Amino acid sequence: MSVHLTRCIMIGLALGIVVGWMVNQGLLASIATNETWARSFQVLSTIFLNLIKMLVAPLVLATIISGLAHMGDSAAVGRIGFRAIVWFIIASFISISLGLLMVNLFQPGVGVDLTAPTQAVGEVKKLDMFEFIEHVFPKNIITAMGENNVLQVLVFALFAGIGLTAIGEKGKPLVRAAEALAELMLQVTGYVMRFAPFAVFGALAKVVAENGLGILVTYAKLLGEFYFSLGLLWAFLLGIGFVFLGTRVLMLVRYVREPVLIAFSTASSEAAMPKLFEQLDRFGVPRRISGLMVPLGYSFNLDGSMMYASFATIFIAQAYNVVPDIGTQILILLTLMISSKGIAAVPRASLVVIAATLAMFDLPVEGIALVLAIDQFLDMGRTATNVLGNSVATAVITKWEGMLQPPFDPDMDEPDAPSQTPEHGKRGLHLDPRQ
Repeated sequence: MSVHLTRCIMIGLALGIVVGWMVNQGLLASIATNETWARSFQVLSTIFLNLIKMLVAPLVLATIISGLAHMGDSAAVGRIGFRAIVWFIIASFISISLGLLMVNLFQPGVGVDLTAPTQAVGEVKKLDMFEFIEHVFPKNIITAMGENNVLQVLVFALFAGIGLTAIGEKGKPLVRAAEALAELMLQVTGYVMRFAPFAVFGALAKVVAENGLGILVTYAKLLGEFYFSLGLLWAFLLGIGFVFLGTRVLMLVRYVREPVLIAFSTASSEAAMPKLFEQLDRFGVPRRISGLMVPLGYSFNLDGSMMYASFATIFIAQAYNVVPDIGTQILILLTLMISSKGIAAVPRASLVVIAATLAMFDLPVEGIALVLAIDQFLDMGRTATNVLGNSVATAVITKWEGMLQPPFDPDMDEPDAPSQTPEHGKRGLHLDPRQ
């Protein structure tokens, strides 16, 4: 299974759809009720997600601290951070603009039946930019790790990594401890990933058992047009990646296929993070780069979620026949460019951004109920896109820094994180001579 994880995940995905459909149609009602089946399926995915969440905070903390300590130059950290922000702004603009363009082209909201049963929205937490800025800085690192707050862990790790570099020899024991913790998390990740196919089976089976395949037919137009738009976004992101990486960007897709599949099946970016680190190691990205880029990207570079926010906002407006003019849509684009950067800290993040944007432009907020029924299926696509977008961003920044290494076998067992060397900067890395 460790060698053929992709195949096992695909089998789990297919079996989950089939078994979920059988439960939804009542074919297994003689064994247990539909509610019992759905709860049983959920247990499988919940166990996996809990195990992944157990890994995320220590993995991010150890990876960033050891990576920055090996960087040996705080100026390099600032340079990488600046280049990352430039990439994130460009990717955000492309994602949001493409969402607006495609939803105006396809007009999936025109003719939507507003009298059809819709799911209750429930409480959607208000998006407050000032609260988000305050939330970035941790009061207690233990609490931040306990809550799996990646952004707060990242801030603490930045201070700790740069501080360890500054104190030199006195900090070496802590650097070695961080390296050992990173290796431990890498090893445990290998164990947890063996359960991924079962989690994928449980996640898909539960969704199909509760909603049935009929809901896909009902919302076929919206789903088809949104996924087509996501496909175009993938092409744009890989196209920009090609400018920097050449044909190696296609190799990147092969390397990150497993974390992308895990993200798609579970609709959880967190679930894919440990495997993403591992596969980027194999691709030749040093941990001193990926340790900084991946957590930053998970907070500020959610390409799929940003595209969904613009797409869904105009879809709801079309359904109520109150489509904004071009000038207003440009203002919506600029608003989403800013507000989408705060979604990592808010539950039901994309819905929060959509609700805030609708309210700001006097559009019907209650229209969120129109997309809730299939939000899980939409979330699967946008989450997979988030993972791919962060993979491309990390690989491009690594090449930009001149620190990309030759690729390793994508299925090799337990890869050593390339940052685990006693050297600083580029030294100690086996750099790709084709750079």
